[in-house]
Amino acid sequence: MPLQTCMGATLQCIPFGVAPSSLIVIPKGPPVSVKGMLAATIMDFVPITNIPPFGMCTSIANPAVASATAAALGVLTPMPCLPVPVGPWKPGAIKTKINKLPALPDFAVCNCMWGGVIKIMNPGQFQVSVL
Repeated sequence: MPLQTCMGATLQCIPFGVAPSSLIVIPKGPPVSVKGMLAATIMDFVPITNIPPFGMCTSIANPAVASATAAALGVLTPMPCLPVPVGPWKPGAIKTKINKLPALPDFAVCNCMWGGVIKIMNPGQFQVSVL
């Protein structure tokens, strides 16, 4: 069963980010929380504001990496990551809305202009089964 993604969810840029990052949720209306954590929507995709950098970037499509790699005579030279999401998270929740926006399920992804796919590795909450 999908989980709602919340503030502090662990994100990773696959395959180009070298370090994980944590989602920052900024409410777009009255704050909504799940288990005490701010709930995210598909619109929480703004670089730096919502999606902090992933350490270093290794995508040759990133102009900074391409320039550094060219200066190093073709040896791939990672540069600091600055994620550039090309649009909101997809897919959003069909039934669950937060301030009229689709909630962010833990299986949604966000594409980066430099070719990576930003994935939710840990939604910031856990489902506990009682035996």
